[in-house]
Amino acid sequence: MLSKRAFYIIYCRYAILAILLCTGITKELEAQHFEIDSNRRRATIPFKLIRNMVIVEASINNRGPFNFILDTGVGLMIITDPTLVDSLQINNKRTVRISGLGEGGDAEAFITSPLDVKINNTKSRHVSAAILKRDHFNLSDFLGMPIHGLIGYEFFNKLAVQINFSDSILSVCRPADMRVFRKGIRVPISIEEKKPYMLAKITMPDGKTIDKKLVVDLGAGHPVSLENVANNNDFPQKIIAANLGIGLNGPISGFISRIKLLELGKFKLKEPLASFPNMVSNIRPSVYRDGNLGTEVLKKFKVIFDYSNGAMYLKKGQDFKKPFEHDMTGLEYFAGGKDHKHVIISRVEAGSPGYEIGLERGDEIVTINFKPVSKMTLEEIDDLFRSKHDRNILLEIYHDKKTDHVILTLKRRI
Repeated sequence: MLSKRAFYIIYCRYAILAILLCTGITKELEAQHFEIDSNRRRATIPFKLIRNMVIVEASINNRGPFNFILDTGVGLMIITDPTLVDSLQINNKRTVRISGLGEGGDAEAFITSPLDVKINNTKSRHVSAAILKRDHFNLSDFLGMPIHGLIGYEFFNKLAVQINFSDSILSVCRPADMRVFRKGIRVPISIEEKKPYMLAKITMPDGKTIDKKLVVDLGAGHPVSLENVANNNDFPQKIIAANLGIGLNGPISGFISRIKLLELGKFKLKEPLASFPNMVSNIRPSVYRDGNLGTEVLKKFKVIFDYSNGAMYLKKGQDFKKPFEHDMTGLEYFAGGKDHKHVIISRVEAGSPGYEIGLERGDEIVTINFKPVSKMTLEEIDDLFRSKHDRNILLEIYHDKKTDHVILTLKRRI
């Protein structure tokens, strides 16, 4: 399910990029990149995949490690944790104002001088960052672990980056040393305003086939989002009306449904979930696009990004045939508290199984099938909540200063 947080992140990134374009700052970012240590031909980087986010450890100015999301939808490095300004002793910085980011009007960010960023055996060259003065993303609660920011274009623009989702390993080399997959395919991509775009073939439930230009977005956890289909009132028949997230001007409404087929080159993915937002933001990307392709699709493959040669390579992964499943509870939740061990419900979808048994925003899930949630990851909870139609799950809920036990029956609604 496309979460509130996922869509909020997407549109906050667009806001930051829009301001940087207006101020001309992106011209200074052209030469920023990462490179492999000179005595190596290849670097191996472990990562964590949590709620479809690729998380790597980085050091900055010889401090850390810090947790960063690797995100092809980001045009510059963003530090979301404002406390890093002092801990990294960043003195040379300037302030930019970002209109419409967050609640209550404008927000501000620092633009730093070049930082010394290291990710395992790779290091930055002339890489600066935008440091938000307030953490609008709140990614730590969403992922259940400390998150300090996002790294995007600078990591990909001079390197070939292979992502093996089944092994949680990045393999990085110079493009000239890249070895393409056997039995894989090459998908052309264009790099426009520091983001990769591709053409995908979409078959709607009525059999209509359309070509769509999509951002290839590691920072989007959903399978696929199609923006301009919604604008053309061309919705599929079987839909769930949903609050898809929080944009720059308030809630983003729309629909979640399935499309009949998603084709990436020769690979055909049957009945993937798709989100259809009603676009309400007055901040629009300057590059035309029809939506984005998220990690829920990408993780079905082994993937190589080769920006310098305008290519993405795909090879079937072990989960290629695994069906796409939507959340079967109607619950949105996050990991609260200083240790991120408290699972708090943030939204209950009307008419959903969670709604029918009386769960409410602010309720805390204490145990699931007698197992304390403090011993579970959010990823494990997500998987359980979309595991099997008609499955009964016993929840212990803390509500109104007392605990109750309720049985939640999962329902496949799409």
